[in-house]
Amino acid sequence: MSEFITDRLIIRQWTAADFQYFKNYFSNKKTARYVGGVKTPEEAWRLMAAYIGHFQLKGFGYLAVEEKTTKQFVGCVGLWDSEPWLELELGYWILEEMQGKGYATEAAYRMKDFAFNNLKVDTLVSYIDPGNMPSIKLAERLGGVFDEKIDLLDFGEHCVYRYSKNS
Repeated sequence: MSEFITDRLIIRQWTAADFQYFKNYFSNKKTARYVGGVKTPEEAWRLMAAYIGHFQLKGFGYLAVEEKTTKQFVGCVGLWDSEPWLELELGYWILEEMQGKGYATEAAYRMKDFAFNNLKVDTLVSYIDPGNMPSIKLAERLGGVFDEKIDLLDFGEHCVYRYSKNS
């Protein structure tokens, strides 16, 4: 897996040019609140490097999303499965100005398909802050079913939305 193409998107590995978008997203209290909170530029750089490192170690991870025709940066989508993580997660975040266009749905469907058909997993989850209603609605559109609430490591209470291959 190096790149995924959908009708409107390219889902690809991170580049140095993406860092400006990444840093701005994680420096904004409003956008960063559901993805681990505000990060300094150095913390954002290390997080982006961790995304790249996860991909190198696992062969999948959180990837950059861009519009196919304009090459405009859209956000992030992918799969996460670090050593302390509970189970394979489908995660996503989209720049504020790119929301409401169906990009998250399109990109997440592609990653969900990859998880079930290439990684051959039985289930997949999204861990979602209970206050993040847009993300909950997206998980439900993707076929996710509320499973339970958990304390997610040091991220606090999260809802677990579970996907099955047939959802």
